[in-house]
Amino acid sequence: MKQPAPLRSVIRRAGSSRAAPATGGTRGGVGFNSNPLLAIRLPAWRSKMLLFTLFCAFAALAGRAFYLMGGVNTEFLQKQGEARYARTLEVPAVRGKVTDRNGVVLAASVPARAVWAIPEDVATDAPQLAQLAQLLDMPLAELKRRLGHEDRSFVYLRRQVDTDVADKIAALKLAGIHSSREFRRHYPEGPAVAHVVGFTSVEDRGQEGVELAHESVLAGRTGSRRVIKDRLGRVVEDAWLREPAPGRDVALALDNRVQFIATAALRSAVQTHGAKAGAAVVLDTRTGEVLALANWPSFDPNVAAAQRQAWTLEHLRNRVITDTFEPGSTLKPFAVAAAMDAGQVTPATRIQTAPGRIVIGGRTINDTHAHDLLTVEQIVAKSSNVGTVKVAMELPAQRLWETYTGAGFGQAPAAATLGFQGAVAGRLRPYKAWRPIEQATISYGYGVSVSLLQLARAYTAFARDGDVVPVSLTRLDPAQHVASVPVMQPETARAMRRMLEQAVSDEGTAPKARIPGYRTAGKTGTARKLRNGQYVNAYVASFAGFAPVSDPRIVVAVMIDEPGGGRYYGGDVAAPVFAQIAAGSLRALQVAPDGPLQPKPVLAAARETL
Repeated sequence: MKQPAPLRSVIRRAGSSRAAPATGGTRGGVGFNSNPLLAIRLPAWRSKMLLFTLFCAFAALAGRAFYLMGGVNTEFLQKQGEARYARTLEVPAVRGKVTDRNGVVLAASVPARAVWAIPEDVATDAPQLAQLAQLLDMPLAELKRRLGHEDRSFVYLRRQVDTDVADKIAALKLAGIHSSREFRRHYPEGPAVAHVVGFTSVEDRGQEGVELAHESVLAGRTGSRRVIKDRLGRVVEDAWLREPAPGRDVALALDNRVQFIATAALRSAVQTHGAKAGAAVVLDTRTGEVLALANWPSFDPNVAAAQRQAWTLEHLRNRVITDTFEPGSTLKPFAVAAAMDAGQVTPATRIQTAPGRIVIGGRTINDTHAHDLLTVEQIVAKSSNVGTVKVAMELPAQRLWETYTGAGFGQAPAAATLGFQGAVAGRLRPYKAWRPIEQATISYGYGVSVSLLQLARAYTAFARDGDVVPVSLTRLDPAQHVASVPVMQPETARAMRRMLEQAVSDEGTAPKARIPGYRTAGKTGTARKLRNGQYVNAYVASFAGFAPVSDPRIVVAVMIDEPGGGRYYGGDVAAPVFAQIAAGSLRALQVAPDGPLQPKPVLAAARETL
C-alpha cells in the first residue's frame, strides 16, 4: 500500500535531519544549533563568577582545616576531645579537728559520699528507682522530678551520704547514677558545745562558731586527679594533678568536763523555772581562757543540712556574747570599788539608808527591803540600792565611768583574742551626757547594758589583784605572757573579795551560791526588762562570782532570761546554778578545797541534777 504524499515528505525531512552534521544543517533540514533556546548567548562574567565562588569556598575550607589542625588554635578541640575520655576530679581535703584543751575531739570529719546523676543516662522507668529513693530517704516522685531534667548533664541527688548507704546504692548498678568522695562533719558532744563549735554547710564550709571563725585554718586545700577512661567507661589511667592538703587542728580553751557541767546545770534551771532561755560562762582567772560557754536552748549540729530549717533564732543565738541585758545589782561592786579607790569610803564607812528610798531629779529609788544604818560592806552584802546611790553620787561622773570602761563595759571584746566575730559592746553612755538620775541608776545596774561575757571578764578584776586580762576561746601557751589592764588598786580588789564573800553568807542575798568545801564570793542581779522604752514585769536573773576566795581560780557568770513560777530573784534562780557549775568545775580541775565541808540541802539536790 502506498503512503500518502504528505506523510512521506515528513519522513524524508526527519531522515535528512538525522543525517546532517552536528555543526551545520542541510538545505532540506533543520540543525540542533538552530534551536531558539540554544541560540541564546549567556554573559561570560556569570560563568567566571561561579568559578570564583567555588574557588573561594574551597579556599575557606582549606583555611579552616589548617586553622583547626595546623596548630594555630587546638586548645578548644583538645578540650572537647578530652571531655569524651578524660575527667579532672576534685578531691576534697580533710578538714582539721576541733579539740578541747585536753585533746578531746569536739568536731571531726568522717568519710561520706555525694550521690549524683546524669539525667539523660538514667532510665526513669527502671525498677531499681524505688529502692534508690528509699536509700536516699526521698519520695520516689521527688527523685523522678530531679531525674526528669534531660537538658541537665549533672544533678546532685543527696550530699554527705553514709558510706554503707552509698555502697548499697552502687550495688543497684543503675546507669547514670554515680557517687564521689567527700566528708561529713561529726560533733561527738552534740548540743553541749554547739554554740561554741558551730557547724558547717553541705560543702563543708564553716557557718557558725569556731567552724566559721577559724575557717582559714580548719579548711584544707582541695586536690585534683586526672582520670582517663576508654569507650566502655573503664579507667585506663589515674594520676594526681595536685594532692589535697589537710586542714590544721584548732585547740580550744574549753574543758569538755566543765562544759558538760555548765550545760547540764543551765538546762536544769531553765526547765525548772520555765524560763525563756539561759546562759553561763566559766573563765580561768589566771589566763582569761574560756573553760565553758553554755547556752540553752541549744541545737544538734549533727542533723543533716536538709533538716536544719527547723532551727530557730532562739536555738542558734549565742547569748553569752551576742545578747545584752541590764545587769542590775551585779554592777554595784564596781561603783563601791570606784569610791574606795578614790578614798571616799572604806568597807567600815557607815551610810544611812533609812527610810529605804531616795529621791533624785524627781525620781524615787527604793530598796527591796528597808534598812537603817549600814556599813559599805553591808550595803554590798544586802544589795542596798539607796546605799549604793549615796556612795556613787559623791563621785565625779568621770571617775565612775572610767572604772566601768576599765572593766570592759561599753566595749566589744577583741575578736583577735576572743576568736569570735559578732561580740557586742553593750551600752554605756559617755559620762558628759549623764544626768544625776542616770549616774544614780547606772551605779546599781540600770541604764547600762552588758553581755554575760563582759560581766564575767569584769569580775576577774575582783578575783585577781584589780586587773583584767583579754578573754581567749583558744588554748594559750602556758609560757605565753598575758597582758593585763589595771581597773582598781590591788588593796581595793582584796577588800572587795571579802565583801563579796559576805554577799553569799546568811546575811547576804545569795546564800544558795555557797558550795561545800570551798569559799565562794559573788553578787546577785535582778533587773526588769526594757521593751519599747518601758520597763515591764519580765525579769533577768543573774549572778557573777568566783571561787575559791583564798586563791580564785575560776569566775562563773550565769544569766536566766524571764524565769517563771513567781521566782525571779537572782539569789533564788541564778545563784544555785553558779553553785552547781562552780562545785563541779573546781573538782574537775582538781582545785584544793579551802572552806568547810558541811553540805547544804540545796547543794545535795544540785548534785543529783549533775
